[in-house]
Amino acid sequence: METAENHDELDKKARALLEEKESDSRMRTYTGPMEKAITALLIIWTVFQLYFTTIGVISAINLRAFHCMFLLTFTFLLFPTYMKEKRTRSFPPIWDIALILLGILTFGYLIMNYNRIAQTGGRVNQTEIVIAAVALFVVFEAARRASGNLAILALAFLGYNWFGQYLPGLLGHNGFTLKRVLITQFWGTQGVLGTGIGVSATYIFLFVVFGAFLKHSGFSKFINDFSLTLVGRTPGGPAKVAVVASGLMGMINGSAIANVATTGTITIPLMKRTGYKKEFAGAVEAVASTGGQFCPPIMGAVGFVMAEFLSVSYTVVMLAAIVPALLYYIGLLLAVHFEAKRLGLSGLSKENIPDAMKVIKEQGHLVLPLFVLIGLMLLGYTPLYSAVISIFATVAASWLRRETRMTPAKIVDAIVEGAKGAISVGVCCVIIGVIIGTVTLTSMGLNMGYIILNVIDNDNIYVTGLLVMIMSTILGMGVPGVAAYVIVQAVAVPVLIGAGVLPLTSHLFCLIYACLSNITPPVAMSAYVASGIAGSDQTKTGIWAVRLGLIGFIIPFFFLDNPVLLIGVDPNASGMQTAWAILSALLGTASLVAGLEGWILDRAGVVERIILIAAAPMMLYPGLMTDAIGIGMMTVAFVMQFVKYKRAVAQ
Repeated sequence: METAENHDELDKKARALLEEKESDSRMRTYTGPMEKAITALLIIWTVFQLYFTTIGVISAINLRAFHCMFLLTFTFLLFPTYMKEKRTRSFPPIWDIALILLGILTFGYLIMNYNRIAQTGGRVNQTEIVIAAVALFVVFEAARRASGNLAILALAFLGYNWFGQYLPGLLGHNGFTLKRVLITQFWGTQGVLGTGIGVSATYIFLFVVFGAFLKHSGFSKFINDFSLTLVGRTPGGPAKVAVVASGLMGMINGSAIANVATTGTITIPLMKRTGYKKEFAGAVEAVASTGGQFCPPIMGAVGFVMAEFLSVSYTVVMLAAIVPALLYYIGLLLAVHFEAKRLGLSGLSKENIPDAMKVIKEQGHLVLPLFVLIGLMLLGYTPLYSAVISIFATVAASWLRRETRMTPAKIVDAIVEGAKGAISVGVCCVIIGVIIGTVTLTSMGLNMGYIILNVIDNDNIYVTGLLVMIMSTILGMGVPGVAAYVIVQAVAVPVLIGAGVLPLTSHLFCLIYACLSNITPPVAMSAYVASGIAGSDQTKTGIWAVRLGLIGFIIPFFFLDNPVLLIGVDPNASGMQTAWAILSALLGTASLVAGLEGWILDRAGVVERIILIAAAPMMLYPGLMTDAIGIGMMTVAFVMQFVKYKRAVAQ
């Protein structure tokens, strides 16, 4: 069994990897009065956000501006100026105090003068242009600390406002003055105070805090114990536990990388001890954590953002995402099952599995906040109102048993952890405003769409999808899930819509690939962190991750022009057609995984594997003729396996 010392070493290793890849873990820690002051400020910020996103009255632009002020203040208080800076301090550096004051002054000026400027049609004086320039400088410095590469990307987009006039063809534009750019980026609602920060000030903040409350109530322990009772004793049980537990936690916290670093320290060593190769163990954890970002019912909060962009009910988005997420996780579970059978691995022994009824009796009440959240939304309440009520429901549910009761200290810890967790994602959303502002001002998104659609045959929706997939994956690399989606919906989604794809289908297509960038080499940040914990080769782990998550890369192409697989999206599809399409897709998923793993009832030969892999796309593509061909091919492979299996048993 794993010793406490070994687990502590893995925790330290995971934290080091997380610091390298995710800014949240690089925060300063303060001692003395400053520590108490920051805790008090974080509580004030949380109360402010909860109040004004529910019953409080405030204009959207003022809420965003105040949110920016809080984000900038905490970024300069908590994020070091450079990597090797001393992390433990009693007081922030003088330059950070200056940057905090600049952030408060510039956005405070905007709050006091925005209505006047809006009423005059956006006329600003020279002083207000300087204020906009200072505000942008402060935002970029905050983004450099909290989001790293995203700040560089935003700087490139900002430069395009001026240098784009020198580019030929549709990529170029007529050029813009400094004043025009600064008005768009700061004084308008298309730049730093646009959609990105609007999402951060509402959905992201509330659901990150909700996730922190769930964690401190003991929900993550319940997920782990319940997963053990479900699949722990089946062949390859530890890997299946990792899939279920990491998927559920990834769905709630919305950060695949952080999820790998926390749950991976438990699941990866368990998989290795069971007999899985270290590259395989790391890949399973990375793939499971990544899928949680597009897995209903919470989808790492990104589903609520998508519903806002599409102006539809969240229920519509949630239903549409069910089948892609189901196929993704069924494919992963089958992969670890077939791999376990191929290696001759067994599950965990009975004494290592908690009693199911005992787990439900002692911890089952902790799932009540999720039922409250979903129930309120189904009754027609807004996601924001539902999230706030669910936060209070989490505390109330924890008090149903003494062992899980959230004390005032735990509540404060949850608030602090949740508010801190919202900082880096929030800063990402602010700097994304620069990207969206540039795309809007220069018509870059439309031009990129024209270029793609002119280069290829307008009728070839799959080639368009391939180019959009590449674009979404690149734009999503190294960016938190919600922030990645906000970028791709501005740049990549219009291309698909221009090609004739339904809006919801386009958004879901781009979201999935933006999330899968976490396991896509060469960056593959989730796979990188998992390989560090597993002690495996990073490249091999990344390749294994792509192989295990292959169904996630394939399935979006099959609903691109035939959205019958997306529940409720195709108005012409009957319930029977949708049910049959889902059933055939499940068979196609099983066929693909069996072919890749080389196992059905027994070890599969080359011919059987080729037949299984070839049959998979036939069943994944909705259509009776293709389904019949695919099922026939799969049946042939199964019969070949059955005959071989019978002969082996007879011998």
